[in-house]
Amino acid sequence: MPGVDALQTHLASGSTTVARAWAVTRTDGVRFGFTDHDRDLTFDGLVFRADTGLSARALQQATGLSVDNTEAMGALSDVSIREADIAAGRFDDAEVTAWLVNWADVSARRIIFRGHIGEIRRGAGAFHAELRGLTETLNRPVGRAYQKPCPAILGDAECRFDLSRPGYRFEGAASSVTDNRVFDLGSLPMYALGWFARGRLRVLDGEAAGLSAAIKRDGLDATGARVIEISPPLRATVRAGDRVVIDAGCDKRLETCRLKFANALNFRGFPDLPEEDWMVVQPAHAKRLGGGSRR
Repeated sequence: MPGVDALQTHLASGSTTVARAWAVTRTDGVRFGFTDHDRDLTFDGLVFRADTGLSARALQQATGLSVDNTEAMGALSDVSIREADIAAGRFDDAEVTAWLVNWADVSARRIIFRGHIGEIRRGAGAFHAELRGLTETLNRPVGRAYQKPCPAILGDAECRFDLSRPGYRFEGAASSVTDNRVFDLGSLPMYALGWFARGRLRVLDGEAAGLSAAIKRDGLDATGARVIEISPPLRATVRAGDRVVIDAGCDKRLETCRLKFANALNFRGFPDLPEEDWMVVQPAHAKRLGGGSRR
């Protein structure tokens, strides 16, 4: 690649003008650029800012399946990385790409790390983010599990159900919110009680915009009002009037897939799989197996 070759030529010259730059892409698509150079750099459609105080330790790499590992450290800033965003989980599992770049000619650069943000620690006006390399995914178990419930996620490529169809999604403003966990969205007369249980709630505006959580319960509270309870609670404040969208839930059973979603053709479970008790049963040793008296 021309950029890599140009950087290698520059490094071989003995007099270098290099810096490191990081691009962070959150799961909601928001991108940030940082550099340890004393001036901003611009490439890859992103401005890499120099006023963030971000730095990183040396990258540890090895052959085999061991995880490439490093750590990024920086100051918390309302302009770049806000403490509230970290606390809300907006940077969890964000994608990170790190470059070694010639700041005098940013076209001469190469990627030195690509991975995701792992654990984030914060305090005293600063943060420490563990960066995990791509080889981490090779240590995760993969493959299809043979089980009665459907392993697909409602609406994903395996399930193929369109949640935007009428009757399976509700969007509206919360009339009240308790502990960022219990939402009163009105009586929802068009939807049966429990229709949204095991579904998902996503906040559309306000301080918690973009955050989501699984719906634990769709039922009535002590006063008889219908409420949507999520788990775990959102890590940002949701106020009355903030708009949310909730999707219908699925309990992964074939009956639900067929009757509630009319999607049995895409059911990914094995409903006729024998129970464990049946699979471990042993043949009887009785001489007569007619079911009558043993005398």
